[in-house]
This record gives sequence, C-alpha cells and structure tokens, in this order.
Amino acid sequence: MSIENKKKGADVDKAAVLLQAGKLVGIPTETVYGLAANALNTKAVASIFTAKNRPTFDPLIIHVPSIKSALNYVKDIPPQLLILANAFMPGPLTLLLEKKAIISDLLTAGLPRVALRIPRHPLAQKLLQQIDFPLAAPSANPFGYISPTVADHVLAQLQKKVAYVLDGGPCKVGLESTIVGIDQGKVVVYRKGGLSIEKIEALIGDVQVKEHSSSNPAAPGMLKSHYAPSRPLRLLTSEDFKACVVKEKIAYLGFQTPKPGAKTSLLLSESGDLEVAAQNLFAYLRLLDQADIDGIIAELLPEKGLGRAINDRLKRAAV
Repeated sequence: MSIENKKKGADVDKAAVLLQAGKLVGIPTETVYGLAANALNTKAVASIFTAKNRPTFDPLIIHVPSIKSALNYVKDIPPQLLILANAFMPGPLTLLLEKKAIISDLLTAGLPRVALRIPRHPLAQKLLQQIDFPLAAPSANPFGYISPTVADHVLAQLQKKVAYVLDGGPCKVGLESTIVGIDQGKVVVYRKGGLSIEKIEALIGDVQVKEHSSSNPAAPGMLKSHYAPSRPLRLLTSEDFKACVVKEKIAYLGFQTPKPGAKTSLLLSESGDLEVAAQNLFAYLRLLDQADIDGIIAELLPEKGLGRAINDRLKRAAV
C-alpha cells in the first residue's frame, strides 16, 4: 500500500484519534476540504497557520455538529442570525458570533467574534458528533492557493503536513461558505460563498455586502488576493477577448460559450447552471494550473446567485 493510500480513507475513528492527539486532519465538507485541528488546543491551532503558511491576522472558522452545541462556544445567536441558522444549518453558511473565553484569541486573530459553521457533509457530521471539541478548519491548501475539492488535492499540497485525509469524495458545493454577521444592528455578508445572497434576503430582507479587505480582515476569507493559481490569471469580457491576441499557450476559462483560439478551453457549465459552475470552479482552475500553458484568461459570470461568489473568487485570483 502506498503512503498516499495510508494517509487517506473513510476511517472516522482514526481521524478522531488523530485530532484528539493534536494532529492535523483533512476533512470533507460540502463546500471545500478543510485542514482540521482541535479548536481548543492552542498548539494544534498554531500548527494550522504553520502548515498553510497563513498569516495569524487571518482568523479561522470553527466547525460544530449542531446549533445547540454552538452555544458552548458563543455567547448567543442574535434573532436574525438564528432565523438563518434554522433555515440553512447544516449547510454552506458561517455565522460571525461573539465568542466565549474558551475560544482562543489566536483562532480569532484577537477579534471578539468567532466564525462558526455546521457542515452538512455526512462524514464531517459523523466526526463532529464523535468528538467532544469543535474543529478549527480553514481550507486545506497553502495560503492563497486554490481551495481543494477532493481528497487528492489535499494530499498533493500538504502530504507531509497532514496526518490523514478523511475522504468524502468531491465537494457538492465547491465554494467556501457564506459568512454572515451583524454590525450596528444590520445583517452583513462578510464573504460571498456557497449560500446565495438572494436566499438570505428572501428570509430576512436586505443585507449589507462587504467586499474583501487587504489587511486586518473582520472575518475569514476576506483578503484581497486569494484562491489564486500559480499561472497568471486575467479577467476579460467577451468583447475584450475578441480584441485580444491569443497566444499559443493561453487557456480560456469560461461559463457557457467556448472561445476559439485558446490552447485549452474549459467551460464551467455549458447548460448555464451556476451551481454546477461553482462545483467546477476550483477543480478547473487546478487543471489549468497543471496544464502546459503560460496563463489563463477567465470570463466573469452573471452577477446573480452563486455567480456573485464565483466572480468574487475569480477577481481575487486575478493578477
């Protein structure tokens, strides 16, 4: 059996034992794979930052099995956010809530609120129900690089830094969770993600949407440059593309319609399904990053539904 095979599998018991011992474990969620550690073990949390080469001013998300269990780690859940929690948790929603002292300042980058979510993936749920601590788990990739959506992505990037990867197959959503909190009585979306803003507003009315910040982020995943392949990626509209002299080794990443002249062309969803496009985004960026090309030209998607979150990731991946 290869080292890779020994380091991944569906053994929840093994993952739980390793996490209890302070080790790092890759875990599946419906959004992307996370690099998990015991959120109450400060040394284990610090090892996440080291393994990812992640700046400590960028806070982490904690994962718990239920809304009831969340109250062990946060002071309360405001009524508007509780409406969202009851509707969309478990799922691709993260709430930014006032933390209790049991959650370390290292995990929250010194901020008074902690980002908390309840993953819907059955293996993640089984694991969380088996352990008696929350999991700190940002995406399981080197800081700033493309997020992983299958177990092999985690192994390819972090094999020497992760004790085990719990293999739950491809992620169903493919984009990180949407992060929501309250600021001065107003519901705020701090990060666009796998839960559309339209679905949130259908329940609680209009919300404020914050764009990314370049420093001192208020929530995880808000940095300006992120999710980027090693190949330079540029954003062009369809009209811009027609005027562009396409070089031999330039790949094209589009939504529905192919563009002639590119060495390699990938379409996120030929049927125009934004959920399918979200599932494919990071996997396709990874494929292009491994191709024999010099750069990538990407098309922005319609600014609606999950298209807003996909565009957010493309803009932050662009040079």
